[in-house]
Amino acid sequence: MIKVLVADDQAAVRAGLVLILNAAPDVQVVAEAADGEEAVALTRHLRPDVVLMDIRMPNLDGISATRELAGVADVLVLTTFDVDEYVFGALRAGAAGFLLKDVEADRLVEAVRTVAAGDGVIAPQVTRRLIGEFAGRPATAPTAPPGLAELTPREREVFACLGEGLSNGQIARRLDMAETTTKTHVSRILAKLGLRSRVQAAILAQEVAAGGRSGAFPTSESPGGR
Repeated sequence: MIKVLVADDQAAVRAGLVLILNAAPDVQVVAEAADGEEAVALTRHLRPDVVLMDIRMPNLDGISATRELAGVADVLVLTTFDVDEYVFGALRAGAAGFLLKDVEADRLVEAVRTVAAGDGVIAPQVTRRLIGEFAGRPATAPTAPPGLAELTPREREVFACLGEGLSNGQIARRLDMAETTTKTHVSRILAKLGLRSRVQAAILAQEVAAGGRSGAFPTSESPGGR
């Protein structure tokens, strides 16, 4: 059973989300929060698998709450607003996904399952914006984080797969290993690189590939690879 906490300052919206999620046979809403502070406190106490987080809330906004919950629970941001400051702010804070509130019920439930499985999910509109943002960056890539050199050959392969947007299941099949092993590798990659989510890791992997830093990130054909 996937345990979910729903955080939204509008009671009617929370009620609707709870109704949708509890209708799924494998999902259970364990708590509701009316603001960011309550969401953080309840999440630390109850340890749900996924936090469905609104952005604009009193006392503590959803982005700040997401930042505080890094490593505690996977956060799926669900908001009416798709402005850039919210999109990039949520992803930088460590959100595992970003969806708009006009998402269909079955898509929302599937997104919760995806995030609970350790994968990321982003609304199509937001994906297009991220691609546009990435494509518009200067050709010179930013400095690689020190932890990149600490990745094992296997972790480097998983890291590259993250950059391709592959799910844990897809990575497991490509690299011929168990999905649980893939999740372990992803967790270690995030820890070594000081990242909050696989979405951040995917963006960094794309930057590394675009920058062509073979010395910092050897491929399987190079001396440092498998």
